[in-house]
Amino acid sequence: MSNSEAFVHFSKVQKSYDGETLVIKNLNLEIQEGEFLTMLGPSGSGKTTCLLMLAGFEMATHGEIILDGMPINNVPPYKRNIGMVFQNYALFPHMTVQENLAFPLKVRKLSASEIESKIVRALEMVQLEGFKNRRPMQLSGGQQQRVAVARALVFEPKLVLMDEPLGALDKQLREQMQYEIKHIHENLGVTIVYVTHDQSEALTMSNRIAVFNDGIIQQLASPEELYEAPENAFVAQFIGENNTLVGNVVEMKNGHCRVTMETGENFSAAAINIEGVSRPTMISLRPERVEINPDQGTCPNLAKGRVEELIYLGDHIRTRVNVCGHDDFIVKVPNSANHAQLKPGDTVRVAWHAEDARALDVSASQ
Repeated sequence: MSNSEAFVHFSKVQKSYDGETLVIKNLNLEIQEGEFLTMLGPSGSGKTTCLLMLAGFEMATHGEIILDGMPINNVPPYKRNIGMVFQNYALFPHMTVQENLAFPLKVRKLSASEIESKIVRALEMVQLEGFKNRRPMQLSGGQQQRVAVARALVFEPKLVLMDEPLGALDKQLREQMQYEIKHIHENLGVTIVYVTHDQSEALTMSNRIAVFNDGIIQQLASPEELYEAPENAFVAQFIGENNTLVGNVVEMKNGHCRVTMETGENFSAAAINIEGVSRPTMISLRPERVEINPDQGTCPNLAKGRVEELIYLGDHIRTRVNVCGHDDFIVKVPNSANHAQLKPGDTVRVAWHAEDARALDVSASQ
């Protein structure tokens, strides 16, 4: 997509708070109209700073931010026509739900009839039709967050920013709200930029995810691609559960490589991000792609292991195995009728296909 087509465009954006240390380093990012893009990363990675620059609460030190074709670096927040949802809801406690929703509409000088119809539509959208006369303190945490979402959408902005909006909710309510926000986005087609450190939240809701670390986007891709095809060790470790085996590359051929472990085993893996032969690499392998005691000859990568721990999780048994001297190697054994009956101390064979193993950089994982 060309720059002119991008609805939001960060061009060579840098941010420093002290004039020396860059918290955002030469950021180039394009967001399409109608997209749900999540900025994901650990604390201090730069994701919230990016959101605040887009909202206008922080100024970029260098570079340009463009919204719907217009440079907005010098446009104050209230003129950007952006909806915002915060983790702490930021509702006016002395106002009713209806008055909270009316506030951004009155600021925009809409007529009383327009205000009323927009409030009705917004409350229907978040399923709070009967709560318009309540004050925030009379609502549950989930209801307050719904009101905050409705207030961000009530004036029909083209862009809504959400900064860890579900962080204060309990697990069950958080998961429910994830689906609700996802469905609101699908129904309205509004562009949403969402910030979180919760990778399962990002995987559930997003069209694309930008994984941040140290002020740099490590990878920008769909949830499926991030999980199945991480480009470096940081992304592999940060997205989902991941087994790692460190060794040296001894051969490269046709996009694959052979890697020798310190304990002597040889494994084949897809060569994704490696320095070359005789250099160290980290094999990345998802737990659900590993088999225990497979049929002979079905998997090229085979290693002996010892079962250390079994945890029953309903749909699968989380099995911790000592493999190649690592006692934190995880296998997810499906809880099917014919699954392997294991107990701690058992010696097993673990195996996986070469295409499920990715040879990545070793520096970020150490």
